Amino acid sequence: MTDERKLDQAARAAWLSYVAGRKQDEIAQEMGVSRQTAQRLVAQAMAAGLVKVRIDHPLSGCFELEKALQQKFALKKVVVTPGEAGKAGVAIAVAEFIESQLQQSDPITLAIGTGRTLSAGVAQMSRRDCPQHRIVSLTGNISPDGSTAFYNVLFSLSDVVTARTFPLMVPVISTTKEERDALHRQPGNTRVIEMARNADTALIGLGSMGPEAPLAQDGFMTPAEVRALRDQGAAGEMLGRSYDIDGNFLPMDGRVASCQLPDPDRALVIAAAGGPEKVDPIRGALRSGVINGLITDETTAKSLLE
Repeated sequence: MTDERKLDQAARAAWLSYVAGRKQDEIAQEMGVSRQTAQRLVAQAMAAGLVKVRIDHPLSGCFELEKALQQKFALKKVVVTPGEAGKAGVAIAVAEFIESQLQQSDPITLAIGTGRTLSAGVAQMSRRDCPQHRIVSLTGNISPDGSTAFYNVLFSLSDVVTARTFPLMVPVISTTKEERDALHRQPGNTRVIEMARNADTALIGLGSMGPEAPLAQDGFMTPAEVRALRDQGAAGEMLGRSYDIDGNFLPMDGRVASCQLPDPDRALVIAAAGGPEKVDPIRGALRSGVINGLITDETTAKSLLE
C-alpha cells in the first residue's frame, strides 16, 4: 500500500472514531480490517497531525457525502473519493474494497463484473494470499470474435490473488437467445451461475448508453442497437442489461448471458462508477433496488444529491 493510500485509510479511521463516534470494533468492521489495525490507523492519523478540531484531510468532506448518499438511497455501504483524484481515486477505492473482502478469514464468494473501472481497480491491487475464498464472474468472459474480453476482470484478479476463480465461459451478449440458453445449460456455466446467485458480495461496473457506450465500443452491440435502446429510455446498463433513469429494466431479447445478481437483502451488492457520463446510469441503478452500495467520486456524489 502506498503512503498516500495509508494516509487515506488513517483519515477514514480517525473520522469514524472522532466524528462518527464509532468504537474500535465498529471501525474494524466498517473498514474490513482487524481491531488492532483500526487502532493503529487512528494512532497514525494522530501522529500525522490529521486530528484537530476536525479531520484536516480532504476525505472529511467525502465522509459527509457518503452519509448523505447512504441516507437518501438507503444504502448499506458508500465510498466517496476526493474529486481531485477523479477516476483514479475510484480505481484505488475499488482495489481497497476488493482487498478488504479478501482479507477476511472466513471463506466468502465474491461475484465480480467487468469493465474499465473495475479493471483499473484490479491494476492497483497488491498480491494477496487468500485460498479460502472464491471469485466468480458475473458476466461472460468471451468477446464477439471468441477471444478473451479485453476488460475482463476475473482473469486479471487471478494473477494477483490465490483465491479460486470461476469464469463464465459465454459472450457478454450471445448471437441468439437459443445460443445463450444452450451455453447456460453446460454444467460448468450452470455451476458458475448458481455460485453468483448465492455470492456473499458482488462488485459491478455501470455503463453509459450514450454515443460512447461500452457495449458498442467493445463490439457486443451495434451502434444502431444502442440507439434503439436509448430511444426506449435507456439511461445505463449493468451486466449488459439496460435500464431507464427510474431504475426500470427494459425488455430484452434474451441474448444477455450474464449471471443474476445476488439478492441485495442478503448480500452486499456494490456498483463502482464515476464521471459526468455516469451520473444518470448511477441514479437509475440506485433506484432499481438491485444494488445496495456505491463507490464513486466527490463530484459525481454531489450531482447525485442535487
